[in-house]
Amino acid sequence: MRCGNWWVPQLKYNRYDYAPLLQYNGITISFTRSEFMGDVPQNKWRLMATLFPAARTSKLGYQRNFRPLTEKLLVSLIVVGPLIATAFAAWTLWETMVTWTDIALLISFYLLAALGITVGFHRFLTHNSFGTNRWLKIILTVMGCTAFEGGPMTWVANHRIHHAKADEDGDPHSPVLDKSVIKGLYHAQIGWMIGGYEADRQIWAKDLMKDKDLVLINRLVLVIQICSLIVPFLIGGWMGLLWGGLVRIFLTHHVTWSVNSVCHLYGSKPFGTKDNSKNNWLVGLLGMGEGAHNTHHASPRSARHGIYWWHFDLSYLVIRGLERLKLVKEVYTLDTKDLEHALETGATGIKVSTTRQ
Repeated sequence: MRCGNWWVPQLKYNRYDYAPLLQYNGITISFTRSEFMGDVPQNKWRLMATLFPAARTSKLGYQRNFRPLTEKLLVSLIVVGPLIATAFAAWTLWETMVTWTDIALLISFYLLAALGITVGFHRFLTHNSFGTNRWLKIILTVMGCTAFEGGPMTWVANHRIHHAKADEDGDPHSPVLDKSVIKGLYHAQIGWMIGGYEADRQIWAKDLMKDKDLVLINRLVLVIQICSLIVPFLIGGWMGLLWGGLVRIFLTHHVTWSVNSVCHLYGSKPFGTKDNSKNNWLVGLLGMGEGAHNTHHASPRSARHGIYWWHFDLSYLVIRGLERLKLVKEVYTLDTKDLEHALETGATGIKVSTTRQ
């Protein structure tokens, strides 16, 4: 389709695709669904023709890449394999008592992977909730890679677009876009990955692409993941690999993905965000505080997700501990006065305040 001197590619639209973003010299023009399907106001056409007299190829902010069968089988194996291993581990626990070494490996490697996701990938890389030095940045990112949830670039890009299009067309893993609750839960939990939904890293993780350390780690994800399986095997043998490797991966995966699915269907909603995010105490308990999802959507940059002191948020406690050790600085957290006002009025957002050192 041509407009003036420039081209807009004709692309098929489905409910999970993100409307195109035209970017040129720092200026971005986005389409709504109705506009993308052809009903575009003339003033927007004129504006685009003025800003883009000879536009280059436009980029999708989000696209669905249809995976080949072999890749689908591999992703399915990564998801289902740990589930089978967990069932086998439960059977061995019933038949023969596991050792304390197995339990220690499970807990320690689960904490490393889970905190790598919640503190490293999520609150640090995605939302810049705090600042830190180069070496802690590397450590947190490597920890996140051991969760087997992909590299930092893709993870961050997918999560950022989730916030931008939460529970709307373009959200990669919303459970509410399907009339069937079961289908919606399946899609939000694992279906979106098997289906090949990926955000454009050049748009949604452009800042990370400029960091040489993160680019290198992103290339070494597979090596890091294999090492995270070798270490428990060297310590505890095959049972160590089972508990500290496969069972740990299963737990990390499905607790993380429960934030995508369960926390957009079940729980409380103290803040009037436009999406269907909820605060779920059980997911928060298992997910290091990530279950306070409605609070997070109301104030994405805040390192603190729990509203009250009794809301379990291990991730925030770790961040505060690192701050006291002078390893973390400029921690953004919920502004106390604005939080009180937001709780009283059910506001859509909460301001953040920061500590500068």
